[in-house]
Amino acid sequence: MDGVLQVERHTAIEDVVAVVTGTAFVAFGVLFLQAAGLATGGIVGLSLVVEYLTGIPFGVLFIVLNIPFYFLAWVRLGKVFTLSSIFAATSVSFVNKMLGLGVTISVLSPLLSGVIAGFLMGVGMLMLFRHRASLGGFNILAVYLQEKGVISAGKAQMMLDACILLVLALFVGVDSLLPSALSVVVLNLVLVMNHKNGRYQVQY
Repeated sequence: MDGVLQVERHTAIEDVVAVVTGTAFVAFGVLFLQAAGLATGGIVGLSLVVEYLTGIPFGVLFIVLNIPFYFLAWVRLGKVFTLSSIFAATSVSFVNKMLGLGVTISVLSPLLSGVIAGFLMGVGMLMLFRHRASLGGFNILAVYLQEKGVISAGKAQMMLDACILLVLALFVGVDSLLPSALSVVVLNLVLVMNHKNGRYQVQY
């Protein structure tokens, strides 16, 4: 019909490939943060800080801390989104572990590491958002707020991450705070500029 925008949904294969690719980007970004002893916002950042303090593997913490948010996703965003997010979060944990066993990153600049991590994770999350998935945690809350028309996912994520960084500063230390904050800014700029209602239609 003239004047009506027809939204074509991604195929199941496209969704799977995008989720796998997106989680690989995120897992590699996390590896840069770990190499420099940095953190970021959200559940990823919280998991990293707890890992530094306790020695508990990031992957285990990331899955466990995400559990409460999956209930919100199931009730508010549906079964497909929730299962995709669980798969994505589990994949990040697994791929990050595998990368850690086979890849060594020698970080010369914490600031550069933060920027690279922010870009990698931002692109990875963008792929997930556009294919009916997320990394769980605050990503689920951010997508839910955008779907309700309250605020864009990128802006919501930025506000939540700012609050988390205030808490993380107590544990990460002053030297790590600026590079960690920079990774958050870069990550969220990628989302703010590329994930807006009306620009790219996703059917959940």
